[in-house]
Amino acid sequence: MSSHAAAGAIDHHHDPSTATGIPNKKLLWWAFLASDCMFFGALISTHLVYRINPPPGNHEPTQIFDIELTSFSTFILLMSSLMMALAVNAIQRGQLKSMRNSLLTTIFFGCIFLGCQVYEFAHFVHEKKMTLSNSLFGSTFYTLTGTHGTHVAIGVLILGLMYVRSFKSSSPHSGGFGEAFKTLIHVVAVCALMGFTFIFLVPAGIDLAKGAMPLGTFLSQNTMPLLGSLVAGGLMMWFARDHGGVDFGERNAIDVEAVGLYWHFVDIVWIVIFTAVYLLEYL
Repeated sequence: MSSHAAAGAIDHHHDPSTATGIPNKKLLWWAFLASDCMFFGALISTHLVYRINPPPGNHEPTQIFDIELTSFSTFILLMSSLMMALAVNAIQRGQLKSMRNSLLTTIFFGCIFLGCQVYEFAHFVHEKKMTLSNSLFGSTFYTLTGTHGTHVAIGVLILGLMYVRSFKSSSPHSGGFGEAFKTLIHVVAVCALMGFTFIFLVPAGIDLAKGAMPLGTFLSQNTMPLLGSLVAGGLMMWFARDHGGVDFGERNAIDVEAVGLYWHFVDIVWIVIFTAVYLLEYL
């Protein structure tokens, strides 16, 4: 792991080797996010246009939404942005362990948000009878929020891969099939834990917290996800042990910062969606 003392101060925000002075990785992410702004702008505008002139038979949003749950998930997503900022700050200071902890917390918060969305969608379809095709409101709502959820899921996956990448050995004897296999198992463990969390455990945990599911039912219906999570968590702890030097440090701060730009973007987009789709209905 590099340090200021060993390598000198590193400028994490400017790259004199580029014509713009902005690192190419960061510039690429900014270009992608600019195009994504237009994409989400079109989806949000479509939803708002049809909200102003709802067709007959449209669902009443205030009778569908669970604003308390959505407010909670919004708060969790905003807190994940704080943890992402701490991860960037930590790697810029060469504090690898702190960066990993912040990344894991960001991933965990992202999985909670996704789990709340999985619960919300299932609740709307099965109990409120609002599907993608039986109302215009359902079509615009699921398309908009589902697209955002997909962006969050992609961000969680990228963060998971970044976390695994931070364990790559710096030993000259590393590499080959053995190292690739260990990395693959580590990636599978991280992805399995994330999947079990937001697909099964968080939605069931919401029912448990609301009193809609007894503890015994929660444990019996989620035995495999719980066991899978324990196994995946154990593998992650094993891979997190100190195995010597790693090929990841302060010079990789631009990689973490670039991913952080994406994560902050999806958080900002959600603030707009939460205001335009949810809060506007209660004014």
